[in-house]
Amino acid sequence: MESQRNILLIGLLFVSVLLWQQWQSDKAPQVQPQANVATQTVHHNADVPEADASVPATVAASKDLINVKTDQLDVKINPVGGDIVYAALLSHKLELGKDEPFVLMEQTPAFTYIAQSGLIGNGGIDSVKGRAHFTAAKTDYVMNGDTLEVPLTYTADNGVTYTKIFTFRKGQFDVGVDYRIHNTSAEPLAVQMYGQIKQTVRPSDSSMMMPTYRGAAFSTEEVRYEKYDFEEIAKANLDEKTQGGWVAMLQHYFVSAWVPQANEQNVLFSSEKNGVANIGFRTQVYNVAPGATDNISAQFYVGPKDQAALSALSPTLNLVVDYGFLWWLAVPIYKLLMFFHSIVGNWGVAIILITLTVRGLLYPLTKAQYTSMAKMRNLQPKLQELKDRYGDDRQKLGQAMMELYKKEKVNPMGGCLPILLQMPIFIALYWVLLESVELRHAPFMLWIHDLSVQDPYYVLPILMGISMFLMQKMQPMAPTMDPMQQKMMQWMPVVFTVFFLWFPAGLVLYWLVGNIVAIIQQKIIYAQLEKKGLK
Repeated sequence: MESQRNILLIGLLFVSVLLWQQWQSDKAPQVQPQANVATQTVHHNADVPEADASVPATVAASKDLINVKTDQLDVKINPVGGDIVYAALLSHKLELGKDEPFVLMEQTPAFTYIAQSGLIGNGGIDSVKGRAHFTAAKTDYVMNGDTLEVPLTYTADNGVTYTKIFTFRKGQFDVGVDYRIHNTSAEPLAVQMYGQIKQTVRPSDSSMMMPTYRGAAFSTEEVRYEKYDFEEIAKANLDEKTQGGWVAMLQHYFVSAWVPQANEQNVLFSSEKNGVANIGFRTQVYNVAPGATDNISAQFYVGPKDQAALSALSPTLNLVVDYGFLWWLAVPIYKLLMFFHSIVGNWGVAIILITLTVRGLLYPLTKAQYTSMAKMRNLQPKLQELKDRYGDDRQKLGQAMMELYKKEKVNPMGGCLPILLQMPIFIALYWVLLESVELRHAPFMLWIHDLSVQDPYYVLPILMGISMFLMQKMQPMAPTMDPMQQKMMQWMPVVFTVFFLWFPAGLVLYWLVGNIVAIIQQKIIYAQLEKKGLK
């Protein structure tokens, strides 16, 4: 009995420490860029436009932008460079119950979050000195079919024609970005495509109970997924050579990412200037002979952390849904959650079904736990006799207790295993509920309109605390327990209730239902034990 309570207390402290460490890492003070950071540019990226907080007049004037609207995206493209300077997600609302879409990318005097792409090299049209000025057939494009192409054209002084084509697909958040180079000159051209994401450095909305990440990430052949936060970008420029790979900017539930060709050699880089950080890629050199036409392409994703859509672009891009060190447990929980939702159509009910499944699988261990606890309670008089007999001789007392356990076939740690198994499941489910965009604005019933945030009226945490209190009353404390420990355990329901006030409602629902099931299981198991003469 004491072992179970100790493990429960240790588990709570363990979860608290994990959340505190994550919150501390996200809230750590950002390193201020040094005076020489702006000049820290790797020589082979010298032609790539640097991160800059300034807003060109052509961006500020919305009439100059090219507007593209699909069933999922509302995008604005700047003809200067052909950059995506605005992206709203039409199927994801800014606030629950309102029609205003969630704006992921934008460029204003106060904030920059854009996606650039261009061509560098002796046949390139972009550099730190200037960008190509494209022209389009019209300024407004609306998707009417399954695909929508937005071609932009630019003709260089030497007559070479460059066509930049954005391809949008119905129901998708990824955009194809293709460069078609028609070399009408008499000289061969050497060009490289680059793509980068620029964002003003700003802190995450992270809190101790909702430790979310805002910053960059990348993937290479050797590193499947690596965060590269704003502080790291300010300290040192990324310079990774890899086949394939990708770069991304992350925030809670949403991501923007450049995915170059998987079968080509690319360089991943980063830089920071004037409070704006960027992360990008540069392709291998393409040689375009006189009179020839060549194509260079990449994919750009701007949308929710939809694991299926992200995996379709790159086998590792779905890792931006970061489940932490328990990912191996969180992934099957997520898949099971999706399966249950496909049947019942309600995320809250799906969480309840997961709870019943977990409790059902753990039932044999739970029965063994309560049986062990009952046997331990029945052994208390004999244990007290041993303590009285051996006094302060800890060695002889320990040997005598082990002989007693062996004789009575009692495992003193038998009551701990179910709790030890519950804790990693609890933590994994916490990250699933925290990271899964499917639960954003997902209603349950009655007053619970969003399972991804805390209960607005704290009803679920209070009910959870009451259920813990009932469970504690069903498990009376051993008379030999230290008085201080008894007081600590009596306050555990209160501590848990306060702790859970800020947890996502979906997670509290899981814990509440789990407690209710545990109470029912206890009643059934205790009745069976009493028939066997165990109180």
